[in-house]
Amino acid sequence: MGEEAIRIIMHIDMNAFFASVEQQSNPELRGKPIAVIGRGRTVVTTASYEARAFGVKTGMNTWQAKQACPQVIFVIGNNREYTRISVEIMKLLQEYTPLVEVFSIDEAWLDVTHSLNLFGSAENIACLLKARIRHCFGITCSIGIAPNKLLAKLASEMKKPDGLTVISPAEVTRVLEQMPVQELCGIGRKMEQHLLMMGVRTCGELGRYPVERLIRKFGIVGERLQQMGRGIDESPVVPVEDEQEVKSVGHSMTLERDIERRQDILKYLLQLAEMVGRRARRYNVAGRTVHLTVRFADFTTIGKQSTRTNQTNQSNEIFKEVVSILDTLDLDQPVRLLGVRITNLCYQRQQLPLFEEERRKVLATSAMDEVNERHGGFTVTYGSVLDSGEKGSFVISPAWRPDGIRSVDVK
Repeated sequence: MGEEAIRIIMHIDMNAFFASVEQQSNPELRGKPIAVIGRGRTVVTTASYEARAFGVKTGMNTWQAKQACPQVIFVIGNNREYTRISVEIMKLLQEYTPLVEVFSIDEAWLDVTHSLNLFGSAENIACLLKARIRHCFGITCSIGIAPNKLLAKLASEMKKPDGLTVISPAEVTRVLEQMPVQELCGIGRKMEQHLLMMGVRTCGELGRYPVERLIRKFGIVGERLQQMGRGIDESPVVPVEDEQEVKSVGHSMTLERDIERRQDILKYLLQLAEMVGRRARRYNVAGRTVHLTVRFADFTTIGKQSTRTNQTNQSNEIFKEVVSILDTLDLDQPVRLLGVRITNLCYQRQQLPLFEEERRKVLATSAMDEVNERHGGFTVTYGSVLDSGEKGSFVISPAWRPDGIRSVDVK
C-alpha cells in the first residue's frame, strides 16, 4: 500500500451521541429506549441503542418510532449542550495529536503516527481516549485504527457501541473482500444501486473491476472508486486551521410547523439572511451568488440561485435577493424547511464605503454584529423577526465545525 502504510489513522465516533448526552444528563432515561427529536417536529434525530434494538431509526416519524417501540421516550434535543460537549471532546483529542480533523459534531479523524513515542501504541491511545471520554462526559465511543482515513472510518463502524477495531495493512485485502460496497464512506444509496447494476456488490469486486469501465460510467470518480475498493486513500488528516478556503456560507432551518403565508416565510428568510450575513462578515468574505432552498411538506425540495453584479455580505441585500428568487417559485404546498446560502466568495479588506448612506448602513450592521457576538443569538435584530414568536429547529449540519467559518451559531 506504499507510503500510506506508515501512517496510523484513528477515527472516533461517539455512540448515539445526542441520545447518550440526554441519558447522561437525566438518570431517569438511562437504560431506556429514547429518541431525540427537534422542537415541534416529528422526525427522530437519533435514537439510543435501547430504542435501536426495537428498530427505531434516524429519520423515522414519531408515529413510526412508536409503532416500532411503544415504550419509546421522545426527548427534545438540546443543540447547545451537544455542541458544548463536542467542542470539549475535540479539545481533548488535540492533547494526543495536533492533527485532528472534525468530520461532524460526533466524529473526528486523528493522525497519531508521530504520537506513539509519547503515548505508546495506537491501541493504547484509543484506550486512553475511551476512558477519558467516559470519565469526563459519561458517554462511550467507537474507535477504528487503520492505515488511512477510509479504512479507519470503516473500522469504527464494525463494533458498536463502545468498540475498538484495528485494521492492519496486512489485513486490508481480507477485510474488504466480502465487505458490501455501501459500508465505505462516500458510497451512498444511488451509487450503490449503480454498482449493483454493474454486478459490483463487494469492495473486493469493486477493487478488481476494470477502471476504464468505471471511468466510462462515472467519469473521473471511477478511478477513485476502484481505489476505495482496494482500500487506498491518500487524503491527509486536515485540522480546521489548514482547511482549504471555504466555497460557500449558508444555513438552513427546519420549521417547527409547516407554514404557507408569505409573510411568515419572509420572517424566516430574514432570520436566515442575517445568520449567513453575520458569519460572512465575521470572516471577511462576501458572495456574488445567492441560493434559496425550499423543502415542502411532502419532502420535495427545490433550489434556485441568483447571481449579482457585485459581492455582498450585507444581510439586507442577501434577503432582497432571496425574496426575488422566492417570487419566481410556485409555492403550491406548505413549507417545512428553508435554506439560504452565498457562493462565488471572495475575501474582502475591511474598509468603509465611499458614500455616506452606504457607510451608515455598514456601521450600523457592524454595531449590531458586535452586540450579538458579545451577548449571543439575536440580541439585536430586525423588528419583523422579533414579531414572530416562532423559531426554526436549528438542526446541526454535518458540515458543522467547532471553529472557523463553518462554525454555526447553535440554538
